[in-house]
Amino acid sequence: MIVDQGTFRRAVLSPEVDRPEGLSNGHGQPAGRRFDVYRNNVAVSLTEALETAFPVIRKLVGEANFKLLAGAFLRQHPPSSPLMMYYGTEMPAFLEGFGPTSNLGYLPDVARLELALRESYHAADAAPIDPARLQALPPDQLMASTVSLAPSLRLIRSRWPIFAIWAFNMNNGPKPQAGAEDVVILRAEMDPEPILLPPGGGAFLAALLDGATLGTAFETGMGEAEAFDLSQILAILIGANAIADLGETL
Repeated sequence: MIVDQGTFRRAVLSPEVDRPEGLSNGHGQPAGRRFDVYRNNVAVSLTEALETAFPVIRKLVGEANFKLLAGAFLRQHPPSSPLMMYYGTEMPAFLEGFGPTSNLGYLPDVARLELALRESYHAADAAPIDPARLQALPPDQLMASTVSLAPSLRLIRSRWPIFAIWAFNMNNGPKPQAGAEDVVILRAEMDPEPILLPPGGGAFLAALLDGATLGTAFETGMGEAEAFDLSQILAILIGANAIADLGETL
């Protein structure tokens, strides 16, 4: 008897599902306990991959609760790629609908931050622009230009203090205080790093990522925060090799 892949996958990921009929151990005997061992090894491996990918989520909910969360997640979202570095991309959306943690409204955005760190690490390289090129442009021409940002840059905007939550759990930072925070993930060299953006910085970067000119993005940042400092955010981007090129002047 041939066991179809759907039945086999459901049985592997769900311990309450019976072993598929017709499954043998390679010697013509029913798979029996060998299948149970295989099923357990798969669950353990996927859980370990999620623990590596989401260490802050694991700390926030606790070891035992994370294993329950991971078990529910892996049954709904089995791997779609043999590369484990991509496993867990659905975690933020999963947490938005996961009843047992619904009282922790910040969890999905914290998961987005952790996912962005992993995506940034595996993103393509890009040579940074020579700062002298920026300095050589007349201000009006610079502000009329679009900006190409490094492929490793990630922006997470949240109504929760996600940077403070991450720093508190990973770097023994100060206790988080209520409030919205925007975070940019920058990879100056090998390892990505989350940076808390100043007021207006999230709106500014979001505009650049949408293809706006530097001038339009500046106005967007100013519209969100009158104290928005363009020189400060440009210094952050240039210092982290996050500006790859200037686009055409519009």
